[in-house]
Amino acid sequence: MTTSDPANTDTPPGSDPNRRDFIHIFSIAAAVGGAGAVAWPLVHQMNPDASVLALSTKEVDISAVEVGQAIKVFWQGKPVFIRRRTPAEIEEAEQVPLSALVDPDARNDNLSGGVDATDDNRTTSSDGQATPEWLVLVGVCTHLGCIPLGTSAGENKGEFGGWFCPCHGSHYDTSGRIRKGPAPENMPVPPYQFVTDTTIRIG
Repeated sequence: MTTSDPANTDTPPGSDPNRRDFIHIFSIAAAVGGAGAVAWPLVHQMNPDASVLALSTKEVDISAVEVGQAIKVFWQGKPVFIRRRTPAEIEEAEQVPLSALVDPDARNDNLSGGVDATDDNRTTSSDGQATPEWLVLVGVCTHLGCIPLGTSAGENKGEFGGWFCPCHGSHYDTSGRIRKGPAPENMPVPPYQFVTDTTIRIG
């Protein structure tokens, strides 16, 4: 007859291993749930409030902008140029070969991946609509963040008919692409789309 030696077993006499495992798992789950309940208010307070979310988009009425004119609005604290280009400006931008560009990237937040800086790619909205008459740019020189000139009549538009940054001599063409000077990149195109024929939503 074989007798069991309590000293050689891992389970104390009278204990139920299944019940013990359940108690351990339940205790751990309760601790994790309690930690989550405590952490959630701390995490949630770091989310942007309603006023910040309201600044994430901006609707702009462009009904009064005539052909050849531009307006400057502010979105998320940054200037945005909205220009209604003339047929001559569009044609000039479309005829520029990619080999003549300092920066060959479209820098258009409405398009995924690195795409060529053709004028078509620079004037495509977030819904995939080509809008050659309308050019929407974040109006900041990509050299040191200055605001280039050329958004209204009478300002120096530089050597390529678009924008000119007098601070360090960066010249942009009628598609907002850097053509001359120290700026390394084209002016970026923000997310935008036409809500109506006369309203653009930025962001």
